[in-house]
Amino acid sequence: MRELESEDVPVVDHERVQETVRLHRARRKARIAHRKRTKRAGIRFWVVLVVLLVASVVLSVTIWHEIQHLFGL
Repeated sequence: MRELESEDVPVVDHERVQETVRLHRARRKARIAHRKRTKRAGIRFWVVLVVLLVASVVLSVTIWHEIQHLFGL
C-alpha cells in the first residue's frame, strides 16, 4: 500500500464550509417562516370573513326589526 502524499489529501476551506452551512440554515429558516406567514394569512382571512358575515347578519336583522316596528308589520 502506498503512503498518502500531501497531494492526495483534499484541502478543505473551513470558512467556505461554514458559509455554506449558514446559507442553508438561513434558507431553511426563511422557508419555515414563509410557511408560517402563509398559514396565518389564511387563518386571518377566514376570521375576517366570519366577522363580516356575522356583522352583516346582525345588521340585516336589526334593519328588518326596525322596518317591522316602523310600519307595524
